[in-house]
Amino acid sequence: MVELRPYPFELLVRRALAELEREQKLFDLPLANAFRGTGELDVSVRMHGRRAATPLGPAAGPHTQMAQNIALSWLAGCRVMELKTVQVDDRLVIPRPCIDMQTVGFNVEWSQELRIEESLEEYVKASMLLEVLEASGLVPLEEGAGETLFDLSLGYDLAGIRSPRVDAFVDAMLDASEVVDRLRPSLPARFRDLDFRTRISDQVTLSTFHGCPPDEIEGIARHLLEEKGLHTIVKLNPTLLGPARAAELLHERMGYEELRVPPAAFDEDTRWEEMVAFCERLGELAEGLGLGFGVKFTNTLIVENHRDFFPAEEERMYLSGPPLHVLAMQLVADFRRQFGMRFPISFSAGIDRHNFADAAALGLVPVTTCSDLLKTGGYRRGPKYFESLAARMQAAGARDLEELALRGDLELGREALGSVGELDAAACSAALGSGAPLREAAGEAFDAWVAAARLLATERYADSLTRDERYARAKNSKVPKKIGRLLVTFDCVACDKCVPVCPNGANFAYRLEPATVPIVKLRRDGDGWSARRDGELEVGAELQYANFADFCNDCGNCDVFCPEDGGPYRLKPRFFRTADDFEAFAPLDGFVQVGEGEAREWRGRFEGVEYALVPGGERWSYRGPGFELSLDRDDPAHEPSGTAEGEVDLTYLQLLALVGTAVFDSPTSNYLQPAPTPR
Repeated sequence: MVELRPYPFELLVRRALAELEREQKLFDLPLANAFRGTGELDVSVRMHGRRAATPLGPAAGPHTQMAQNIALSWLAGCRVMELKTVQVDDRLVIPRPCIDMQTVGFNVEWSQELRIEESLEEYVKASMLLEVLEASGLVPLEEGAGETLFDLSLGYDLAGIRSPRVDAFVDAMLDASEVVDRLRPSLPARFRDLDFRTRISDQVTLSTFHGCPPDEIEGIARHLLEEKGLHTIVKLNPTLLGPARAAELLHERMGYEELRVPPAAFDEDTRWEEMVAFCERLGELAEGLGLGFGVKFTNTLIVENHRDFFPAEEERMYLSGPPLHVLAMQLVADFRRQFGMRFPISFSAGIDRHNFADAAALGLVPVTTCSDLLKTGGYRRGPKYFESLAARMQAAGARDLEELALRGDLELGREALGSVGELDAAACSAALGSGAPLREAAGEAFDAWVAAARLLATERYADSLTRDERYARAKNSKVPKKIGRLLVTFDCVACDKCVPVCPNGANFAYRLEPATVPIVKLRRDGDGWSARRDGELEVGAELQYANFADFCNDCGNCDVFCPEDGGPYRLKPRFFRTADDFEAFAPLDGFVQVGEGEAREWRGRFEGVEYALVPGGERWSYRGPGFELSLDRDDPAHEPSGTAEGEVDLTYLQLLALVGTAVFDSPTSNYLQPAPTPR
């Protein structure tokens, strides 16, 4: 199934609350692996004048497309949600698979896969869900640690952004009262009167796709500032480095000889001097309007498709991960060399737990990540970012990120004093050495001191990256290990890797009683029936894995990290939420439950052939191609009744019974069973 299906808000909230209360998990992510806060350390930031509890965010991509993605990102510690890019063409045909994380990270997907109206509702659902989670008291958070900002991402040309549907989307994000009021009755009674945010976002990151002319970029930004009143950040492309410098960094410094940027990309993209000119003009415009303006480094880097992961017809793909971190940081240094600290910088390129503290100390807001969250552990990797940041702050004796900029490198902090004439350098230097409060020592010049330190640190950090072996090809060429065994439907090594690496939360585990299923075949024999045994099917592993089809877009990421061949998203059972979807996506194999109570039935499709089982009572109804039978629940081959043309294979009845009981009647939470209505 390659078409995402949003999940009903009522069911999403019911599952979230029930799972938290009963299992201390949220959408399969244990609270033990969640971010709770950083104690006495203040890692909050301000973006366009508003507070976010942390600078971390998921980049606009697969982690911010649906409400459950955003909730999982929030549990991981993300507090600036850069929402998936919305554009007027919302019926893109995206190649499958579309995400290749075997080494550094490549993709061929770059826009929302939902309809524009669905994206709006998902973002409002996510905002409301986060407020419900905080109000529930079921997510243990320190005071102030939940404060979150939503950042729009729009693309890719002025005509599309001014189109009626995208314009209506922006207006609704500015005032989502209608959507909030429509969704409110879906909530448990105790949450319906919450004062939900209706201004979901009044800030935007403009995603300028490769080849977008500079005058088009400026025109879009002017429209967003003047006509929509949005704080605006312009995402810039790494091609600003120019061909010679990009090649030197990629090939000579880092050793990625195989990565080739198409020459046309440099010709078509904005050049440095063009970017400087429109930033000057847009900065003045935003200031006059009382709005924020900044830039983001960077977009992914367009490279020639030299691998065999994506469909062969894809000539280009987009680079992310470690090498992009080095490229993007050079541009951060160049930009600050040009403009100083005049404009805020949003950053996204190869962020992980090892460099997150560096980016945060430099005052980049937000610091967003994508490739790293697609690796083993998925959202569970987020809290480790804060462990590293807290360790850095504690070692430096810094209580917040501004102090970290000064105390993280005492020599640099003292050097920065020479750039700020309006403070007492001796008193500030003494405070650095003694651990005394720096704000008190610097007074009103504190912010200028921090800015000077961050300018110096940016130069040093960017330069150090060109010699850091962690970003070199030699350190980033190892592919995830495969064991040379083909994945099968009801057996695998049960490593659990496929569950957290799915950005949509589509893969899930369930428990199946190990069983030997006899392969029994029935045939009408005169007035009676005959049965013959034709071997057996062994279901030996208790822990099984499946795929919730509504959330799976065949991105392929679970296949990358699965140690077996074939891909969980292809070979593990797919479960559909509705009979309509089950039918619409034939002939894909899978399962669905239809109806409720005694009238419910479990349907399955095996190798394109459909079977159905009504599991209620002592006798089961079982039907398939050319037959409809009533069978004894405990001994299906004993005294069957009904009609059949030819032989009837009872194996599929047994599989429907096993899987249906394990998933649709599971004692643990999943998307296929209705959670109890919360109190």
